[in-house]
Amino acid sequence: MDIRNTAGGSLQISQDVIAKIARLAALEVDGVAEVSSGSTQSMRGLLSKTSLQKDVSVSMKDGVAAVTVHVIPYYGSKVMPVCKKVQENVKQTIQIMTGITVTRVNVVAAGLAEPRATE
Repeated sequence: MDIRNTAGGSLQISQDVIAKIARLAALEVDGVAEVSSGSTQSMRGLLSKTSLQKDVSVSMKDGVAAVTVHVIPYYGSKVMPVCKKVQENVKQTIQIMTGITVTRVNVVAAGLAEPRATE
């Protein structure tokens, strides 16, 4: 949690809020189908460590954030450029909305979505 003291009291931004901003910023990027840890819903998946991973994790140290986002790109999209755009958009959006410095955004391509249906 980022806590800043002001003349009128303190301002706090929870890591859950930062994670939500990161998730929505990742979904804004063309080529991202969803933000997901990519875990399976089988019984084995429910009991494995991968099913316990969060879609987005945020760690704060000295008022500076490091973010990890698990994305599912669409099949047919260029995965590396999509992930790079996710990095840029997540970092910029968090910094603009919260004023918190983001040192790094790790992006994990955790799966691949079916191609978009053309209508």
